[in-house]
Amino acid sequence: MAKTSSTMLPLNTPMPEFALPSTDDILISSSDFLGKAVLVMFICNHCPYVTHVLPELVKLSGDFKWRGLDMVGINSNDVNKYPDDDPSKMKILIKQLSLSRLASEGNAIYRGRPFLYLFDETQEVAKKFHAACTPDFYLFDEKGLLVYRGRLDSSTPGNGEVLNGSELRSAIEATLGGFSVSADQKASVGCNIKWK
Repeated sequence: MAKTSSTMLPLNTPMPEFALPSTDDILISSSDFLGKAVLVMFICNHCPYVTHVLPELVKLSGDFKWRGLDMVGINSNDVNKYPDDDPSKMKILIKQLSLSRLASEGNAIYRGRPFLYLFDETQEVAKKFHAACTPDFYLFDEKGLLVYRGRLDSSTPGNGEVLNGSELRSAIEATLGGFSVSADQKASVGCNIKWK
C-alpha cells in the first residue's frame, strides 16, 4: 500500500467530461449533472482508506442528496492486477451500502443507492481529473466549477481522529447555500490509484 496525496486540481477548474457505466449497467455522463452541485469521489472496493470513510459517505448521502447534491464514486483501478476492484464486486459493495443505509434509517428520504458507482476501465477519466489516490474528492458547484478538492476530514485508519467528514461537509454546506468555499483546503491521503 503506497500512501499518496491528492494533486489538488486548481479551484474553478470546469468538471471534466466523462461517460462511464454504473453498477446498474447504465451509462452515466457528466452532462447528467448540468446545473447541479456534484461530489465526484475516486474510490475503490479494497483500499483501507476508502473502507474507513465509507460509513461517512453513506451519511453524507443521507444528509445532502435531498438538498440537491449528486454523488458519484468512480473506480479507476486496474482490475487485472487488483481483482477485488472488479465491477462485479463493485455491485456487491454498493448493494451492501444501500442495505446498510436502509437498515440504519428505515424510512429515509433517499431509498436508493447512496451514490452512483462508476467504472473507469481505461483510466482516462482519472487522468482528466488528475486523481492520484483513493479516496480523492472533488466538489463542483451548479455552474460545474471546482470549489473543493482534498480530504474528507483529518481522520485516517488508525490515527485516532474522529471520522465526521467535517471539512467536506463545510464545503458542501457553503456550496448548497450559495456561499464561497474557503480556499484553505488540505490534500486527501490514501492508496495510490492502481495504474495499468
